[in-house]
Amino acid sequence: MAYAEYRHRFPLRVRWAEVDLQGVVFNAHYLAYTDVCVTEYWRAIGMVYPGAFLAIGADLFVRKATLEYHAPVTYDDELEICGRISRFGTTSLSFRVEMFAPGRHDRALVDGDLVYVCTDPISKSPQRLPALLRERVLAFETIVPAEAAANAAG
Repeated sequence: MAYAEYRHRFPLRVRWAEVDLQGVVFNAHYLAYTDVCVTEYWRAIGMVYPGAFLAIGADLFVRKATLEYHAPVTYDDELEICGRISRFGTTSLSFRVEMFAPGRHDRALVDGDLVYVCTDPISKSPQRLPALLRERVLAFETIVPAEAAANAAG
C-alpha cells in the first residue's frame, strides 16, 4: 500500500522504555503501536471501543497478527502510524497498518496485518459483522475494503 491510501494517521514518538539493549524498538511494542492505531481508528469512525461495539451486541478478538520489519526504529524517533480496514469477511475483518518516518512516505519502516473476528459479547462465538460497523467504515475509507467492493458490484 501507499501512504496516500490511508485516511487514518497519527503520530507517535518512541519512548525510552520501548527500546531494547540493541537500541531499537523491542518487537512486541510494534503490536502495542498497532493496537493504539486500531483503537484510534474506531474513535475516528465514531465507534469508540468497547462501548459502541457492546451497544450493538458485538465484540472483536484478534485471530491473527503479522508484522514485517523493514528498517529499525530507535529511541526518540517519530512515527506516522497509518491504518485502514483492508478486507471485510462475513464474521471477520482485516486491518492493515504501516509505520512511516514523517516526511518519508516512500516505504514503510514496519507493516502488518491483523485479522479480527466479530463475536457475540457473551457467548464469544463468531457472528456476522454488524451493518453499522460496515457502514461507518465505508463512509470513512477512501478505498473500499476488498470484499465490500465485490459485494457492491454484485
